[in-house]
Amino acid sequence: MDHKEELSHNSKVELVASTGDITQHLDDSDDGLQGYFETAQWTADGTALLTSSSSNLISGYIVPEDLLSPTANRPLKLVPQATIQLSEPSNVLAGAPYFRLAEPWTQQLLVSSRDHPIQLFYLASPSPSPSLTPSPASSYPLTQARSETFLTATALVWPSPGTHFITGSRNLLARFDVTRTGEEPILRVKTIPSERHLSKGGGVGMRGTVSSLAAQPPDANFASLVAAGTWTRWVGLYDFAQPGGSCAATWSVASAATEDAGIGGDGITQAIWSPCGRYLLLGERKSTGVLVYDVRVTGKLLGWLAGREALGNQRISCDVFPGQDGSEEAGFEVWSGTTDGTVKMWEGVGTREGAHEPAWSCDAARNSTVGSTCVHQSGTVVATCSGSWEFPDDNGDNDSLLQDCSDSEESDDDSSDISRPTSPWMRRRNKESSLKIWSISNNSEAEP
Repeated sequence: MDHKEELSHNSKVELVASTGDITQHLDDSDDGLQGYFETAQWTADGTALLTSSSSNLISGYIVPEDLLSPTANRPLKLVPQATIQLSEPSNVLAGAPYFRLAEPWTQQLLVSSRDHPIQLFYLASPSPSPSLTPSPASSYPLTQARSETFLTATALVWPSPGTHFITGSRNLLARFDVTRTGEEPILRVKTIPSERHLSKGGGVGMRGTVSSLAAQPPDANFASLVAAGTWTRWVGLYDFAQPGGSCAATWSVASAATEDAGIGGDGITQAIWSPCGRYLLLGERKSTGVLVYDVRVTGKLLGWLAGREALGNQRISCDVFPGQDGSEEAGFEVWSGTTDGTVKMWEGVGTREGAHEPAWSCDAARNSTVGSTCVHQSGTVVATCSGSWEFPDDNGDNDSLLQDCSDSEESDDDSSDISRPTSPWMRRRNKESSLKIWSISNNSEAEP
């Protein structure tokens, strides 16, 4: 069914541009599979979208100039204007906070792959062949202190003004100077006192692989904090404006998610700040909600966004936007996809305690996970990307547990099943996958 028809009952959003189902018109990869969109994010100037796919392809889509023209033949076709084919899977992708379409030197992005330094690419860099990875413009090694073994940056944040970026790995945060090409981080912050002690920190700090990083908005009326979440369900607040990147607080979300909210969870996949910088939202895999904390009261749960189904291992990223009147008292909006292909929006977040139900939802994908939902800085459009694996020969109960297992730190423990022809992983295939842009209506009477 055409998505325009599916959404005709909902006057809140309208499909204005789309790639279409990329699994239908891409060439088969070497293993007979086609890639699907995993993540999408707006560039800093809002003129383009950066995407990453399961086939290790980074793409840049420039937004059509007539996107919101009333005379345009919608949906407009989205075609990538630049691509970077990575030779290895990338755990993180971050666009430069100073990205400007009119200035090619600013069109930079950072990626991190296993057993490689963190690499900086220019999006428009020419490559001798579309199948070859262009040479990185810069690289930043992150290695073991007592060896030359590369540490994998499992999370990365590149905050404004863009002179430095921060990465996370196992029990470690690292701060890099962008101008120091080829050099190790200028600051290392251990999240536990020692890995060599039998108690692994003795209960001090947070132990585990950092899976998500988020920096407070630059105009927030608070200290410049960086939030770090881990696969072990811990979160820490670090102030890199202080000498040594001091730790402000750490706490576990396990009890709040399981006992207080009852939404479950199995490792933090996203940390994101509210537009005012007062509230911290934490999303987990295998969860049915998003936790909301007021950082003025450390570790105390304010409430949770109910009905955000993230039932598998696949990352699902949400986005925030200021409330309609722009005041902190009115709260803010949260937009998120789900594993069942819908997009949901919560209004007035931060104004109430306990469960917070979505204001409305709409269908955005056909039987696949909406991995990213990102609102444009103008508030007039929202972008979504969808895609996931399916395992037709298995019972449905096991499908979600196998989706995007590469995000999990436990996924490298045993690869023997993957090599056997009878393994479910070898029988996987793509579901529908697409990148879409929707216009947002200001009609407050849109039906949920």
